[in-house]
Amino acid sequence: DEQIERERASQHLAGGCCALAAIYLMGKFYVANAGDSRAIIIRNGEIIPMSREFTPETERQRLQFLALLRPELLGKEFTHLEFPRRIQPKELGKKMLYRDQNMNGWAYKKIEEDDLKFPLIFGEGKKARMMATIGVTRGLGDHDLKVFSSNIHIKPFLSCFPEVRVYDLTQYEHCPDDVLVLGTDGLWDVTNDQEVAAVVMEVLTSYEPNDPCRYTMVAQELVVRSRGVLKERGWRLANDKLGSGDDISVFVIPLGGPGNYT
Repeated sequence: DEQIERERASQHLAGGCCALAAIYLMGKFYVANAGDSRAIIIRNGEIIPMSREFTPETERQRLQFLALLRPELLGKEFTHLEFPRRIQPKELGKKMLYRDQNMNGWAYKKIEEDDLKFPLIFGEGKKARMMATIGVTRGLGDHDLKVFSSNIHIKPFLSCFPEVRVYDLTQYEHCPDDVLVLGTDGLWDVTNDQEVAAVVMEVLTSYEPNDPCRYTMVAQELVVRSRGVLKERGWRLANDKLGSGDDISVFVIPLGGPGNYT
């Protein structure tokens, strides 16, 4: 992240990205995630999460706590409190549900003038945004990102530090159908864990266990199914829902060799 900041002037590069990395070391897989990509292990048909997405919703309390400590980062335009919906001026003095950095549940508070500011976190699910700008809260770069038509920087709220999960391969017997799947949010936006596992098993069973191309074909099939087919109303999935409009990158890594197959 610091290197990107140093090079942005010399290379004239802007923007940022999420990062998902896996390293195999001494019998263990270390999976590090900073962003909204996702990794899962599929072992004997069981799904084992190896990461979690970092979004304004999942990191709400961290973001609110930082805003409480450093209110100047909000630029007098945002409030660190969260409300179920945008508050209208006519609701001053009334009570409304809210939550702050210490709360998992909701409580009531009397609406004050300061509460009329736009909330730091607004929206739900994939539509959730921080400062009405960005839907992911960890990653690399984005040093110049600002709130639209303002001088408020987003970067102080973005973390480049990943969450690392460890999987010990020596604790289990793995067959060639056991895999680690790494995918960008373009995959997971339209395809859930169970659907990915179903595609993995469907494609793998159509190839011999010692055929090395079977894992590439799984990755290709996951990309194709998540993109969908181009129709008059845009890219559509098999169920006619919208396909992914984001970039889709998928890696499928075998955990067991042909010699382990029974």
